[in-house]
Amino acid sequence: MFNDLRQPFIIAEMSGNHNQSLERALQIVDAAADAGVDAVKIQTYTADTMTIDKSDAEFLIADKRSLWQGESLYALYQKAYTPWEWQEAILKQCQKRGIIGFSTPFDASSVEFLEELQVPLYKIASFENIDLPLIKKVARTGKPIIASTGMASVAELDDLVRTARENGCPEIALLKCTSSYPATPEGTNLFTLPHMKALFDCPVGLSDHTLGIGVAVASVALGATVIEKHFTLSRAEGGVDAAFSLEPSEMASLVREAKAASQALGKVSYGVTAQEQKEIQFRRSLYIVEDMQAGEVITEKNMRSIRPGLGLSPKYYDVVLGKKVRCALKRGTGLTWDMIE
Repeated sequence: MFNDLRQPFIIAEMSGNHNQSLERALQIVDAAADAGVDAVKIQTYTADTMTIDKSDAEFLIADKRSLWQGESLYALYQKAYTPWEWQEAILKQCQKRGIIGFSTPFDASSVEFLEELQVPLYKIASFENIDLPLIKKVARTGKPIIASTGMASVAELDDLVRTARENGCPEIALLKCTSSYPATPEGTNLFTLPHMKALFDCPVGLSDHTLGIGVAVASVALGATVIEKHFTLSRAEGGVDAAFSLEPSEMASLVREAKAASQALGKVSYGVTAQEQKEIQFRRSLYIVEDMQAGEVITEKNMRSIRPGLGLSPKYYDVVLGKKVRCALKRGTGLTWDMIE
């Protein structure tokens, strides 16, 4: 699936940006399809499958830099989760709009639920990339896996990839990810992409939490074939992930620019390209710039390197300087070897 891509596979991550409205969730699917994405991803969990209802310090988000500072994990997941009774409708809307719909499961029950909905592939989130029992469960479905690599060491990624492959996963793609919300460009380390691709012999991409599209477009030049960005109808309308999500016009720009970046990679190429053929005439070449008589000496005054490029190459300037011309030449004549004694 990912090895045969001719351009980046762009995923719009809905997450909790539906703001607990099925109507809004379906509008997000439509807006993503209109923007040209290849897939919309949702998340399949409940607060009870993620954690327990506790307000002790270790169950609270204490980081003052966090978008969710002061929230308990349980309360956050209650607010952000996508009701399971909506998910069939969301996936069917994806199918109706001609894009792929799939999900991130977070426990065994969510995998079983998604299998009933016949999702075509699965995503493993960064915080779950060390959950080998979950990865084994997903791999045994026989579906492709996209896995985010946030916080994972090389050894942990090796465990992930080995577990997936040994349990029947037909294809795995690894997404470079910085598990910070939002993330910064300087913390993204895109040079990891070609290293990770060689190390694990698999397609790679980017799960991008930075603001804007610059980092995602740059990743294409380093081998990213899958790009995931959080998506919302409007940041101004809020939502748990809205602050670092793309709006429809921005997602359309990402699709367009990522495709252009992929096309621009091309191949190793030097010399005149097919589209440059008509521009050759605008290179510089050696021209007679004063009327000359037969036998007259070529000097710096009567010969110059100018446009167009229909005379001898400028590299022969010193070679022909001081030579005599065989015939009379008018001002504006491109110099050729048969004109020189």
